[in-house]
Amino acid sequence: MNPIPTLRPSATTVERYRKEDLWRADSILDDLARWRAETPDAPAVIASEAGRGIVRLSYAQYAEYVDRFAGALHALGVRSGQVVAMQLPNVWQAGPLVLACARLGAVAAPIMCAFRPRELERMLRRLDAVVCVTIDRWDNFEHAAALAEMAPRLPALRHRVVLGEKTADEELDFREYFEHTEHGTLPDASVVGPDRVSLVLFTSGTSGEPKAVLHTMNTCYAWYAPVATADGIGPDSRVYSPNAATHIVGLTMGLFMPLHRGACVVITDLWDPEAVIPFLAEAHVSWMVIVPVFLSALIDAMERTSLRLPTVRIIRAGGTTVPQPLFRRVTETFGIPLDVGWGMTEGANVFTRSGEHPDLAGRTVGRPAPGHEIDLRADHPISDDQPGRLFVRSPSLCLATWGRDDGRLTVLAEHDDGWYDTGDLAAPDGHGGIRLHGRAEDRIGVIMIPVSDVESALLDHPDVRDVALVGYPDGHGGELACAVVVAGERTPTLEGLRDWLGGLGMSAWCMPSRLELLPELPRNETGKVRKNLLRERLQLHSADHR
Repeated sequence: MNPIPTLRPSATTVERYRKEDLWRADSILDDLARWRAETPDAPAVIASEAGRGIVRLSYAQYAEYVDRFAGALHALGVRSGQVVAMQLPNVWQAGPLVLACARLGAVAAPIMCAFRPRELERMLRRLDAVVCVTIDRWDNFEHAAALAEMAPRLPALRHRVVLGEKTADEELDFREYFEHTEHGTLPDASVVGPDRVSLVLFTSGTSGEPKAVLHTMNTCYAWYAPVATADGIGPDSRVYSPNAATHIVGLTMGLFMPLHRGACVVITDLWDPEAVIPFLAEAHVSWMVIVPVFLSALIDAMERTSLRLPTVRIIRAGGTTVPQPLFRRVTETFGIPLDVGWGMTEGANVFTRSGEHPDLAGRTVGRPAPGHEIDLRADHPISDDQPGRLFVRSPSLCLATWGRDDGRLTVLAEHDDGWYDTGDLAAPDGHGGIRLHGRAEDRIGVIMIPVSDVESALLDHPDVRDVALVGYPDGHGGELACAVVVAGERTPTLEGLRDWLGGLGMSAWCMPSRLELLPELPRNETGKVRKNLLRERLQLHSADHR
């Protein structure tokens, strides 16, 4: 049975979080209505679309599209509690479509384009999605054709909508039906509820079965509102994120947060750093949230072209461990400190505040906002050498997770008094925040090797362009470290890397005892290295040599 239509937080939880101003009775739809009334001509979106140029939308136009998209969905029979899936790249239509679902009391299920048919079909079946909006083709993959092929096996799916070229007569053209067609009146706004499930996101499943993560407008609000306040986001801000708009960071920080504060969303559908820089400069981008691998590529492009982004005031990196050299490069390139943050698809948000504790740069992911709690647990004294397991309890945590394949529903409030095991290892930073030490499953050795420290140190080596440190069996029941390296101009050697680390004063037990070279590291759609694939590769190679 689909739990989405009836799932709600307890009345006690709602009362407590609203009393503490962590949740609210209004929603981002009310924010949009406010800016539509107060600043209708202010820029809401500036989007760069490959082959179509630049699209600019005012707040009046943005709000009109939300209503128009909601009318189109309603005309297709979408009602409160039903799921609308959308597999789209970073196009301007993604934001209004998510809000259109909320306007109907329906549930938006954004799905990243990186997911292929096998995963997509399981997601649509689990959710009983009644409508799926997809791009015709993206990144050399025919998404509309793939959806058409699986549709007969999805009895709940009533409509397929294609942004781009249709592949079959029974498909609907998004631009024609959603953007250019007037539809009937919308249902009463009472169907909108900030505490009902309005958003479903899927984890990538790199360390287990992918889960559907069930969020409300208020759990999302509790994620982005503290950052907006801390960073002074307002009507003059131009907010940019190359992160997928169908992922938690790109959606909440890149789309919701600027709309909440009357700022302008800046969007690029393609990630081409050299082409992106002039557009971001013209758009006067002032705030960015970006994964480290993209940020490094952006700085590389700036160095090659001598192009600059003079209006950028705050850059936040997150999604994975941030390499130490990146902090120095950001300061040298932009003249500002690099702020960081940590969170999960399930929720929780820990972040640094610009200017606070500059001596901790690279050694902290910050502290939570008021009302958001963290707890480090271990059966030993917790330190950087022996970190604890990170638990969180927060108004930004989703209501529940739902197994994509096994259908197991876990309501977070019903377990461990609302504490959620993140699976991450961390230690106190000495100022109320935490220093992240990576995933628990990524730990190497009985005496845990400080993986992020070693990786950061190796990235400073002139012959290392990219690196991941992973464990492999030593043949005696223990585990050793292997450096998986993408070489720079010259090919590094294991002896050279160990000498480099030794010269930095690193203990011998921290150093890699094996070197593997790859043309590139496997990363998921959020930029995280897929260390599970690297471990499988090492184990396979070890078996081949026995």
